[in-house]
Amino acid sequence: MRSLDDLLTEGVSGRRVLVRSDLNVPLHKGTGEITDDGRIRASLPTVQALRDAGARVIVAAHLGRPKGTPDPQFSLAPVAARLGELLGTTVPLAADVAGQDAAAKAAALGNGDVLLLQNVRFEAAETSKDDAERGALADRLAGLADVYVDDAFGAVHRKHASVFDVALRLPHYAGRLVARELDVLTRLSTDPDRPYVVVLGGSKVSDKLAVIEALLPKVDRLLVGGGMCFTFLAAQDHGVGSSLLEADQVDTCRRLLAEAGGRIVLPVDILCADRFAADAETSLTPADAIPDDLMGLDIGPLTVDLFTAELVDARTVFWNGPMGVFELAPFAAGTRGVAEAVSAVEGLSVVGGGDSAAAVRQLGLDEDAYGHISTGGGASLEYLEGRELPGLTVLDDRSGS
Repeated sequence: MRSLDDLLTEGVSGRRVLVRSDLNVPLHKGTGEITDDGRIRASLPTVQALRDAGARVIVAAHLGRPKGTPDPQFSLAPVAARLGELLGTTVPLAADVAGQDAAAKAAALGNGDVLLLQNVRFEAAETSKDDAERGALADRLAGLADVYVDDAFGAVHRKHASVFDVALRLPHYAGRLVARELDVLTRLSTDPDRPYVVVLGGSKVSDKLAVIEALLPKVDRLLVGGGMCFTFLAAQDHGVGSSLLEADQVDTCRRLLAEAGGRIVLPVDILCADRFAADAETSLTPADAIPDDLMGLDIGPLTVDLFTAELVDARTVFWNGPMGVFELAPFAAGTRGVAEAVSAVEGLSVVGGGDSAAAVRQLGLDEDAYGHISTGGGASLEYLEGRELPGLTVLDDRSGS
């Protein structure tokens, strides 16, 4: 897999470089303002390195889930403005993805200039399962540039036109972010320093089942919080009240607990409420005695202490998924406590993207305290599951692409 440094060594001055970035940032529903620019900032090293080398940079990205047609609420206009602020330059936004305006603006670029294409998902072909449809869009995208750099790790698990098919049509390279993600995830999946502790949260066991199956033989301890812990507690024959429960996964969790031989660590206390609301009345209960009329919305302080003790000697930690409904202030303490414990690990600490990365920023924690904060929650999990990721496979010249 050729890297950005390989491309820079070859020389890019005056060449048009199409960079697939992950700029899928959250927007405020009322104002449309960016609420977390972490992914934009993560894209800067690759874009700036190309600018410094005199490349004419064309950035492709998606935002949200438009239905294959232009939709103003998913326009990349606020992203272009923020990207320009961070780069210290004006970043024009093409009016289309790979149409006449994109072609005209790309042709007008000077050395070191940056152009952002409109949301690639405004074209239905981007996500089409039909190779020919994706290929037609990829042809137009490839026609804008001389070289392709994939720096969108958060999208490499998708066989999309701007991720997979363009790389078949242009000389292709892995950007700085993709290279960093691969380095970290390879360390997690091959020969991690021990003890190796994984912390999993989030709502559903079914969403994490494959990664649990893949990681359980490799880890020294697996700490389970979030909504998914209630299915594990039910597997121990504990009542979970009205908490989130996947009844069809109880037997699977029972099997995993048996196979783990004590390596799966579950909460010992739960912060419960009578309803899902910031002003709900809360109460702490033992994890094995949740009242029938209450729901668990966060792990309790004893569990934070337990998880912290399990992390204190760790040399490698992977954390994916919040411990509770951290978006609501009364139920944020569990996630905060675990996040702080992960940040204190002396070895490699990896925050597995998605809600975990959002929690670090929303709770005002120091991002530099972690070894790596991934931008690709789903992609990170699929890589650790051992699944083939199309966006990475196509960059590997040994694959014949």
